[in-house]
Amino acid sequence: MQQQMMASGVSLGQIQQQLDTVANNMANVGTNGYKSRDAKFVDLLFQQIDNLNPADQDQTDTANRLTPNGIRSGSGVKVGDTSLDLSAGAIKETGNPLDLALTDAHQFFTVDGGGATAYTRDGAFNTQPDPGNANQLRLLTKSGAAVLDAGGRPMTIPAHYRDIRINQAGQINVTLNNGTTVNAGQLGIVTINRPQLLESSGNNQYALPNLATLGIGLNQVVQPAAGSVTQGSLENSNVDLTKEMADLINLQHNYQLNARSVTIGDQMAGLVNGLLR
Repeated sequence: MQQQMMASGVSLGQIQQQLDTVANNMANVGTNGYKSRDAKFVDLLFQQIDNLNPADQDQTDTANRLTPNGIRSGSGVKVGDTSLDLSAGAIKETGNPLDLALTDAHQFFTVDGGGATAYTRDGAFNTQPDPGNANQLRLLTKSGAAVLDAGGRPMTIPAHYRDIRINQAGQINVTLNNGTTVNAGQLGIVTINRPQLLESSGNNQYALPNLATLGIGLNQVVQPAAGSVTQGSLENSNVDLTKEMADLINLQHNYQLNARSVTIGDQMAGLVNGLLR
C-alpha cells in the first residue's frame, strides 16, 4: 500500500513539471521566435514479484502468454527529457527595417548574454545612442542586450542615417543623410549543430552549458553561418496552441487520477488500521 502511494506521489511531482512546461509554452505563444519544449516521461525502477514457483505452474496456461508471469510493482515515472522544437514559426511582415527574421530553423543571432555569448531567434532589434560616441548608435535587442557582429563585438551603426539595408547574409549597409552609403558590419549569425544542448537563459535567449565537462568543443556545436535574414519581418512563435491545450487536458486527467490513487490508498490503509485495533 505504501509503495503504491509513493509511486503515485512521485508521479504527481513529475506531472507538475510537465504542466509547467506546457504552461510556459502557452504563455509564450505570442513571443517572437520562441521555440516550444516538450517533456517526455520515462518509467522509474520496477520490482518483479513472482507469487508462484515456475515448476508448479500449469504449462498449458502459460504457453500462449504474452506478458511475464507475476506482477510488476513500479516506482512511478519521471520527466526523462525536455526537448526543444526548432521547427520554424510563421513569418510576419512588419515594415520596420530593424525587424529581422531567420528562415533557417537552426540559425541564431548572437547577443551579449552578460559576459558570455547568448543566442536568440528574436530579431526585434532597436537602436540607442552610444554613450561613448555621439556619432554612433548601438544595436540592441528588445531586452537591452547588445547584438554582436560576426567577430563577437557589439554592433554599432552611424547616427543620423537616412536608410538602412540588411541583406540575406546579415550585411548592414547604411545610407547617411548626405547620401553616402557605408558598410556598418555583419551580424553575428551562427548555426547550432546540437540544439538540444541549448538552455533557456531568460529574455528569449539561450546559452550553452560548460562544453568542456561534456568533452565537446565549441566548434562542434556552434559554426558561423552565411545567414538567412529577411528584413522587415519577424518570426512568430512555433507553439501549436491546439496541441498544448490537448496536452494540458490530458495532464490534468493524469494528475487527478494519481491524486485519487493516493486518496484511495490512504482510505484503505485507514480501514486496515481500524481492523487491527
